[in-house]
Amino acid sequence: MKFRSTRGAEQGINSSEAIIKGIASDGGLFVPESFPKIYENLIKSKDCTYEELAFEIIKNFFTDIDKDKLNGAINRAYNKRFKVRVRKKFLELYHGPTCAFKDAALLFLPQVMKEAKELCNINEEIVILTATSGDTGKAALEGFKNIEGFRVVVYYPKNGVSEIQKRQMITQRGKNVKVIAIDGNFDNAQNGVKSIFNDSDLKDELRKKGYLLSSANSINIGRLIPQIVYYFYGYFNLCNKNKIKIGEEINIVVPTGNFGNILAAFYAKQMGLPINKFICASNENKVLSDFFKSGIYDRRRELILTESPSMDILISSNIERLLYEASGRDSKEVNNLMNDLTTKGVYEVNDKMKEFLEEFYGGFSTKEEVYEAIKEIFFKDNYLIDTHTAVGYSVYKKYKKETGDNTPVLIASTASPYKFPRSICNSLGIDVDFMDDFDVLKALFEQSSNKIPKCLAKLKDKKIRHDEECAKDSMKEVLLSYLEGSE
Repeated sequence: MKFRSTRGAEQGINSSEAIIKGIASDGGLFVPESFPKIYENLIKSKDCTYEELAFEIIKNFFTDIDKDKLNGAINRAYNKRFKVRVRKKFLELYHGPTCAFKDAALLFLPQVMKEAKELCNINEEIVILTATSGDTGKAALEGFKNIEGFRVVVYYPKNGVSEIQKRQMITQRGKNVKVIAIDGNFDNAQNGVKSIFNDSDLKDELRKKGYLLSSANSINIGRLIPQIVYYFYGYFNLCNKNKIKIGEEINIVVPTGNFGNILAAFYAKQMGLPINKFICASNENKVLSDFFKSGIYDRRRELILTESPSMDILISSNIERLLYEASGRDSKEVNNLMNDLTTKGVYEVNDKMKEFLEEFYGGFSTKEEVYEAIKEIFFKDNYLIDTHTAVGYSVYKKYKKETGDNTPVLIASTASPYKFPRSICNSLGIDVDFMDDFDVLKALFEQSSNKIPKCLAKLKDKKIRHDEECAKDSMKEVLLSYLEGSE
């Protein structure tokens, strides 16, 4: 399997090189040259473990990495560290060390990147740059901490993450990690990271000093491919529980901001997984919802800070990979659209692409609708969902009402409700106005009897290790200062 850039400048790239580079030299994203049709073969092993299924899927993409080493990377990532559960109609993806779905990719990425670094004969120290809207940062820090040959620098919006998410990052241990708050929003952080990656003079300067830049955001193909696994795993779980028959189609609902998680489901369908409809759920930052309804992507709007902060995004990077497929893999068309987004803040896809995108339904939920969804599920089923999952559930209800589609469904449950305890308590009518977020954790436990994850229960007592802040246009300078101080 080889990889190519969505913008056309690079083709025939080995997976190890694509993983290390993160982003192509032309600013495009790496995509596989083809999608292996493996669903029929995987049916035979539908009872296998998550680790076994991950190997059977991932080995088709990262073919230049020795299979034993790849299998070792998968087991080091997931064994006794991460698991997926299907409860009711929810695909629970948060049973990992950071209580969010990002663990599925960011436990694996450091392990496979270590193998890729060796395969590419890279002697420089790799600096992982990450912009986060809340969950990616902590998962990257946890995955890469103390791994030799790597450093991790995470930028997060100072006022754009929950208190729990912030505390998870600023208390992070590890000799090779750095966390920086920026005075701006997530899009500012993401644009700052992209600007650093596109600064060839800076990259040359860093290379001379023994540093090589790479990314742990979902633009990295090494992070996207492992997310395909849990959609197959969820589907086979429904089959094994006799909820559906082998070959029966399902709908997939994903609360999404940067579009990587739902794109992984789309890739799973290209590999044969029977998926009928992709339901893309947004919060009030409904740029994706508007796009799927109109074919117009327009980022020219104010970013709204919501109670589902991981989705507070106006520039969804991974949509570029979908545009590449929708255009018939026309890199010239993708370049034109991305240039329009950069220069005008808006683009519109052609009629052929609009027809391709009909597999997707876009909808959004307000704060009130999110609260209502949390309350409904809890009081009806005694089941807690977080604010992001509630966005997905609420949009799914709208989809069903509009279409009458009763196809069996899996709703991606992307984070533990205990990562956003104040919002959950407010939705359930639990008075927590004068409590700090850690007392709110206890209040939610007392009212719901849902166990607090250990990694969050002990968070309050952890030492704060990162308190640096910077302006949104000073990210490069702060990076250089950190690396020079580490020499």
